[in-house]
Amino acid sequence: MTAPKLGSFSGTTAPALLNSTSNQLLLHFQSDISVVAAGFHLEYKTVGLTTCPEPMIPANGVKTGERFMVNEVVAFSCEPGYILQGHSHITCMPGTVRRWNYPPPLCIAPCGGVLSEMSGVILSPGFPGNYPGNLDCTWQIRLPTGYGAHIQFQNFSSEDNHDFLEVRAGPQHSSALIGKFTGTQIPPMLLSTTHLTIIHFYSDHSENRAGFKLNYQAYQLQNCQDPSSFPNGDIINSDYSAGQSVTFQCYSGYVLIGHPVLTCLHGSNRKWNHPFPRCEAPCGYNVSAENGTIYSPQYPNEYPNSQDCSWLITVPHGHGVYINFTLLQTEPVTDYIAVWDGPETASPQLGVFSGNTALESAYSTSQKVLIQFHSDFSTGGFFILNFHGTHTHTHTHTHTHTHTSS
Repeated sequence: MTAPKLGSFSGTTAPALLNSTSNQLLLHFQSDISVVAAGFHLEYKTVGLTTCPEPMIPANGVKTGERFMVNEVVAFSCEPGYILQGHSHITCMPGTVRRWNYPPPLCIAPCGGVLSEMSGVILSPGFPGNYPGNLDCTWQIRLPTGYGAHIQFQNFSSEDNHDFLEVRAGPQHSSALIGKFTGTQIPPMLLSTTHLTIIHFYSDHSENRAGFKLNYQAYQLQNCQDPSSFPNGDIINSDYSAGQSVTFQCYSGYVLIGHPVLTCLHGSNRKWNHPFPRCEAPCGYNVSAENGTIYSPQYPNEYPNSQDCSWLITVPHGHGVYINFTLLQTEPVTDYIAVWDGPETASPQLGVFSGNTALESAYSTSQKVLIQFHSDFSTGGFFILNFHGTHTHTHTHTHTHTHTSS
């Protein structure tokens, strides 16, 4: 910024008295190559400059800076709950008339807004004066997931049964109501058990009162119960705080009983929205896969008595099925696993497996294999068989066997 010029002088007339309005003065003397003259002699002395007028402190505001000379800066901020309207910093300008470059700002209690600090103050518009008529203000307290808002009122006064304050747990006007207040009684301390809280104040056209002042403080919501161990499966995501979801997945060969995704509910006592699921080895199912495992019902426990289970395995087109038992421990003859080369019992039988041995195997020519398990009324046991698709041309001759060994 170029400083204002006080004057430019030449010739032989002595210039009149000059006053600078700044604490710095630049004197620039220039001569050319011709006539030489006697030059100049000047004297200067300092004069106290007038200051800018003391700026007004806005109502509900704070002023920082006590010096009002040229180029001094004064800063303003507002008390909690108010927002600054105007300029937060003003500067005393140089010039013959001393003035600030901007008027002092105002501190306004806004009608609504979003608050994402961990603590804050919410005021009715006009507070501590009366709020205006026909208000419809919504404030949203937005905290990080896993935190709730602890709300305390310092003041409350509204036209009874006409002007209302609503507090809701959640982001919408339809979210669960925590409290609705009117009149002059100070509301009790409130706990919002979700990270999003709405405060909605509305007034009619008549009888305005002083309104309200409340402050909120974030507090950490406790976690939902840890799912501890999850036999025969995995838990994805280990955050058990409010609003979070965890997914349960079973190992191959097990089927999930219950809900695979659980969400930790907001609320004063934290709980999951469904019971924990479990992974079970079922009595039969259909499976389409390149490979997999079939466990005896209720494995790793013994299978129950009097079971009749069917599994239909389908491998990709153009493949046969290779089956091998890694565990076979059944009551001989009366408890058995029958395997068919095709989707039904009318298909050629690949074998009947029973007794107490492992490493039994069979190949199919078909891409579908039917497996049936039967147990009688006594003695449990276990079996595990693995299957995988093989190219059919590698095994053209398949024999039917009955295997029993004790």
